[in-house]
Amino acid sequence: MPSSVDPAILRALSIEEASKISRHGGSGFASTFRITTPSTSVFVKTSSSAGAAAMFEGEHASLNAIHNAVPSLCPKSFAWGKLDSGGYFLATEFLELGGSGLSRSGTRGRSAGHGSGISLAEKLAKLHTTPAPTPHGYESDAPQYGFPVTTCCGDTPQDNTFTSSWADFFANRRLLAILARGEENNGRDPELRRTVERTVQEVVPKLLGDGHLGGKEGIRPVVVHGDLWSGNKGQGRFVGRDQTSADEAGAVEDVIFDPAACYAHNEYDFGIMNMFGGFPSTFWKEYHSAVPKTEPQSEYADRVALYESYHHLNHYAIFGGSYKSGAMSLLNGLLRKYGDK
Repeated sequence: MPSSVDPAILRALSIEEASKISRHGGSGFASTFRITTPSTSVFVKTSSSAGAAAMFEGEHASLNAIHNAVPSLCPKSFAWGKLDSGGYFLATEFLELGGSGLSRSGTRGRSAGHGSGISLAEKLAKLHTTPAPTPHGYESDAPQYGFPVTTCCGDTPQDNTFTSSWADFFANRRLLAILARGEENNGRDPELRRTVERTVQEVVPKLLGDGHLGGKEGIRPVVVHGDLWSGNKGQGRFVGRDQTSADEAGAVEDVIFDPAACYAHNEYDFGIMNMFGGFPSTFWKEYHSAVPKTEPQSEYADRVALYESYHHLNHYAIFGGSYKSGAMSLLNGLLRKYGDK
């Protein structure tokens, strides 16, 4: 934890000095701490690791894309940038995780009750039914899938270059891109390459093809979290929001964090949600009462399996090992059902 705040952070936040700096969490990738001033509390990550710039820029844009649609769902990001001392930083609203009572860091809570009264399922449903913004330079009547900046799923940079076809985006910006990343990290694997390429050519057009997915209406891009496993959700209280004092926490909210957002098909989020579990049947019942499964509903489970395969491939690219077999099992199952005979 630094003894003083880098001047770049102070400039970005338009504050002269921090009245208090306290340790808060941490990881192998980033150092984290809390800045408290007379008027605000801020959560800061700093890192000089390779890829920190892309990771923090992506998280900054992702948090704000989600926050703009559903403010009670995640913290607002204030700034990211280069430190004067070297490395990069991300500064966000301070989110005190935990359900009730006095926090370990001494934050005072107003209420142990729920602030908005909106459940996680309802909030995610709202996010997934709010049209994604029209990207700068594009016409509003031509939906675009992608995101304004690179995002990172784990430590994997994701190319989010816009395209008007969801099938094309998922095939090229996700499946083929993560295949290349896996080969870069783990060596060439002809069997895996054949399987992914066949999936792109034979399965993706049949499940996600324009004119098929969503029926005659088609689908429209919405903001998705992009990495919504159970470890990236919880309950917490926003500190200093809604005119509370700088160290006062609001009421408990269901929240998500650490996103890798893009403008996508809403069911894309379900891939990693299904991979690791942690979302009970009551969650899905509540969510789908607000957001029905996309047509054709009979292909819903297969679409989720296809989206899940990306995260197995990503984990294989990052960690190697048995994640390849998980991806192969999913993709081979889809090829048996939808592959060219």
